[in-house]
Amino acid sequence: MIRLGYACINTQLPSASRTCRLINASEENILSLARRNLGALKHILLWNRENGIGLFRISSETIPFGSHPVNRLPWRQLLKPELFELGRLIKKFNLRVSMHPGQFTVLNSIRETVVAASIAELEYHAGLLDAFSLGADHKIILHLGGAYGDKQNAIKRFVDNFKLLSPSVQKRLVVENDEKNFTAEDALTVAKALHIPMVLDVFHHRCNPSFQKLELVRILESIGPTWRLQDGPQKIHYSNQQKGKPAGSHSQTIDVGEFKRFYRHIRQLPLDIMLEVKNKEQSVLELYRRIPSLQIRF
Repeated sequence: MIRLGYACINTQLPSASRTCRLINASEENILSLARRNLGALKHILLWNRENGIGLFRISSETIPFGSHPVNRLPWRQLLKPELFELGRLIKKFNLRVSMHPGQFTVLNSIRETVVAASIAELEYHAGLLDAFSLGADHKIILHLGGAYGDKQNAIKRFVDNFKLLSPSVQKRLVVENDEKNFTAEDALTVAKALHIPMVLDVFHHRCNPSFQKLELVRILESIGPTWRLQDGPQKIHYSNQQKGKPAGSHSQTIDVGEFKRFYRHIRQLPLDIMLEVKNKEQSVLELYRRIPSLQIRF
């Protein structure tokens, strides 16, 4: 079965990623924003279920300044009722959520301060998913980071620093290829070395190709075994190039014709596909209209 999802924002509903400037990050503001974000997230997940969307990426800003020293709140205790209710809803409706730390989370950085901050950010992400009482199939997606002029040593640093992460992060972490530094082949090498899953970003793979002799469906099949039973179905990311923008820029909306051609090749694979497009749920709904076999009935 193929499932579709989108990332962080529903264009028709209030934001679940409200935050504030650091100068205004008082405990009162952080707690208020976090509570509003969790309430908005509940509305998004309920809307997703009503519209047959079982896959969603939760914003890293759900708890503002989640890993920053300014946030000293025991938010897991203070927000326990809201967190419990969201976790109950996700499990009841068999939804699957994930998180994707931003570009400043660089586990293989050559700077110790960046590595320390990256570890703290990953621990926050795992802490939020743990606070929902969700299993290891709800993942944290991470790029391999920078190449720093020496890709092999950069990969080695990632593998070494992975060992500094808590078991909670390690069981959720998934590596992803990028459009510039690390190819799908690089990411698969790391995934196999660490015995963790890999997400293939199809768009990034087209920008930064590898596995030159393999068709895309064969690449997906070669990545599939990195997803064990406890990891849930294999996930991939899909998007298109925005015309007139630099290579690697995600499109405003999905190219339905291009997706249909892609879908014909992979439709028999059990995949969760995260659409990384700017109009978010609108592209999912458009694909449902144009490809009825994709629609999910809960």
